[in-house]
Amino acid sequence: MSRSPVRSSMAPPPPGAASPGISSGRLVFVSAQLPRTLDGSPGAAGAAGQIDLALENLAHQLRSTGLALDDIVSLEIHLVDPADQAAVDMALEARFAPPYPALTLAGVPWLPGGARLQVAAIAQRY
Repeated sequence: MSRSPVRSSMAPPPPGAASPGISSGRLVFVSAQLPRTLDGSPGAAGAAGQIDLALENLAHQLRSTGLALDDIVSLEIHLVDPADQAAVDMALEARFAPPYPALTLAGVPWLPGGARLQVAAIAQRY
Protein backbone atom coordinates (compact mmCIF):
# COMPACT_ATOMS: atom_id res chain seq x y z
CA MET A 1 0.00 0.00 0.00
CA SER A 2 1.45 3.36 -0.96
CA ARG A 3 1.65 6.33 1.31
CA SER A 4 2.00 9.99 0.49
CA PRO A 5 2.55 13.13 2.55
CA VAL A 6 -0.26 15.49 3.47
CA ARG A 7 0.51 19.21 3.68
CA SER A 8 -1.84 22.16 3.70
CA SER A 9 -0.39 25.57 2.92
CA MET A 10 -3.05 27.01 5.25
CA ALA A 11 -1.69 25.46 8.47
CA PRO A 12 1.77 25.62 10.07
CA PRO A 13 3.94 22.50 9.74
CA PRO A 14 4.68 20.45 12.86
CA PRO A 15 7.98 21.06 14.62
CA GLY A 16 10.85 18.66 14.04
CA ALA A 17 11.22 15.74 11.67
CA ALA A 18 7.54 14.98 11.11
CA SER A 19 5.11 15.12 8.23
CA PRO A 20 1.95 17.16 8.83
CA GLY A 21 0.14 14.01 7.78
CA ILE A 22 0.34 10.78 5.82
CA SER A 23 -2.27 9.39 3.45
CA SER A 24 -2.25 5.61 3.17
CA GLY A 25 -5.03 3.85 1.31
CA ARG A 26 -8.38 4.98 2.69
CA LEU A 27 -6.83 6.43 5.86
CA VAL A 28 -5.28 9.83 6.55
CA PHE A 29 -3.15 10.24 9.67
CA VAL A 30 -2.73 13.87 10.73
CA SER A 31 0.11 14.78 13.09
CA ALA A 32 -0.71 16.69 16.23
CA GLN A 33 -1.83 20.21 15.38
CA LEU A 34 -0.81 22.93 17.78
CA PRO A 35 -2.80 26.13 18.30
CA ARG A 36 -0.51 28.16 16.02
CA THR A 37 -1.24 30.66 13.28
CA LEU A 38 0.06 30.11 9.77
CA ASP A 39 3.29 31.98 10.54
CA GLY A 40 3.85 29.72 13.57
CA SER A 41 3.06 32.30 16.22
CA PRO A 42 0.94 31.33 19.23
CA GLY A 43 -2.79 31.67 18.93
CA ALA A 44 -5.17 32.56 21.74
CA ALA A 45 -4.04 32.21 25.33
CA GLY A 46 -7.13 30.43 26.69
CA ALA A 47 -8.13 26.81 26.17
CA ALA A 48 -11.28 27.67 24.17
CA GLY A 49 -9.32 29.73 21.64
CA GLN A 50 -6.51 27.18 21.48
CA ILE A 51 -8.80 24.22 20.79
CA ASP A 52 -10.59 26.19 18.07
CA LEU A 53 -7.31 27.07 16.35
CA ALA A 54 -5.90 23.55 16.66
CA LEU A 55 -9.12 22.09 15.18
CA GLU A 56 -9.03 24.66 12.37
CA ASN A 57 -5.44 23.64 11.56
CA LEU A 58 -6.56 20.01 11.60
CA ALA A 59 -9.41 20.86 9.22
CA HIS A 60 -6.95 22.58 6.84
CA GLN A 61 -4.75 19.47 6.74
CA LEU A 62 -7.79 17.28 6.02
CA ARG A 63 -9.14 19.60 3.31
CA SER A 64 -5.81 19.26 1.48
CA THR A 65 -6.78 15.59 0.96
CA GLY A 66 -10.44 16.26 0.12
CA LEU A 67 -11.63 15.27 3.60
CA ALA A 68 -13.33 17.20 6.41
CA LEU A 69 -13.69 16.99 10.17
CA ASP A 70 -16.74 14.76 9.64
CA ASP A 71 -14.44 12.10 8.17
CA ILE A 72 -12.44 11.75 11.40
CA VAL A 73 -12.79 8.36 13.05
CA SER A 74 -10.31 8.92 15.89
CA LEU A 75 -9.08 12.01 17.76
CA GLU A 76 -6.20 12.20 20.20
CA ILE A 77 -5.97 15.32 22.34
CA HIS A 78 -3.14 16.11 24.75
CA LEU A 79 -3.85 18.62 27.52
CA VAL A 80 -1.38 20.31 29.84
CA ASP A 81 -4.11 21.40 32.29
CA PRO A 82 -6.95 18.98 33.05
CA ALA A 83 -9.19 21.97 33.82
CA ASP A 84 -9.21 22.67 30.04
CA GLN A 85 -11.27 19.53 29.40
CA ALA A 86 -14.56 21.42 29.71
CA ALA A 87 -13.55 23.88 26.95
CA VAL A 88 -12.40 20.97 24.78
CA ASP A 89 -15.69 19.12 25.29
CA MET A 90 -17.68 22.21 24.30
CA ALA A 91 -15.59 22.71 21.14
CA LEU A 92 -15.97 19.07 20.12
CA GLU A 93 -19.74 19.14 20.65
CA ALA A 94 -19.92 22.30 18.50
CA ARG A 95 -17.90 20.84 15.61
CA PHE A 96 -18.92 17.18 15.53
CA ALA A 97 -22.24 15.36 15.36
CA PRO A 98 -23.03 11.84 16.55
CA PRO A 99 -21.59 9.40 16.07
CA TYR A 100 -18.64 11.28 17.52
CA PRO A 101 -15.09 10.18 16.67
CA ALA A 102 -13.37 7.84 19.09
CA LEU A 103 -11.46 10.06 21.55
CA THR A 104 -8.24 9.63 23.47
CA LEU A 105 -7.64 12.41 25.97
CA ALA A 106 -4.26 12.45 27.70
CA GLY A 107 -2.56 14.73 30.18
CA VAL A 108 0.99 15.82 29.40
CA PRO A 109 3.47 17.93 31.40
CA TRP A 110 4.32 20.33 28.55
CA LEU A 111 3.85 21.04 24.83
CA PRO A 112 6.01 22.97 22.35
CA GLY A 113 5.88 26.75 22.54
CA GLY A 114 3.83 26.79 25.72
CA ALA A 115 0.70 25.41 24.03
CA ARG A 116 -2.02 24.18 26.37
CA LEU A 117 -3.14 21.41 24.01
CA GLN A 118 -2.61 19.65 20.68
CA VAL A 119 -4.92 17.56 18.49
CA ALA A 120 -4.08 14.59 16.21
CA ALA A 121 -6.51 12.59 14.11
CA ILE A 122 -7.15 9.62 11.86
CA ALA A 123 -9.69 10.15 9.10
CA GLN A 124 -11.15 7.72 6.57
CA ARG A 125 -12.21 8.12 2.96
CA TYR A 126 -15.62 6.55 2.33
